[in-house]
Amino acid sequence: MLEWIRFGTFTALIAAALILETMAVFGVNRFKYSLNRIHASAIGDTLAVMCVSFAAILYTGFSFLAVKFAFVILLVWLTSPMSGHLISLLVFRTDNNLDKEVKLWKN
Repeated sequence: MLEWIRFGTFTALIAAALILETMAVFGVNRFKYSLNRIHASAIGDTLAVMCVSFAAILYTGFSFLAVKFAFVILLVWLTSPMSGHLISLLVFRTDNNLDKEVKLWKN
């Protein structure tokens, strides 16, 4: 019985990752502005990789390999938001037509 619960949770996590990544792909293709595309891809990729890593931890059981997957989750948590932020900062500083797409705050 416990094996079926573990398999069901594993399947749900993989299905959630598939749905999240599909939504991210549609978000990247639907949005016209680059900052919106960056946001959709960064959120979708981060959540999908975490779901797959949690599913792998659940599948392998709690072992040394699970610790490695936990380090992958930690690495994704640390690097993905930072890379999305740096790419959006690059767009913010180099796009000359930024005021047409977003509202800029004046100090």
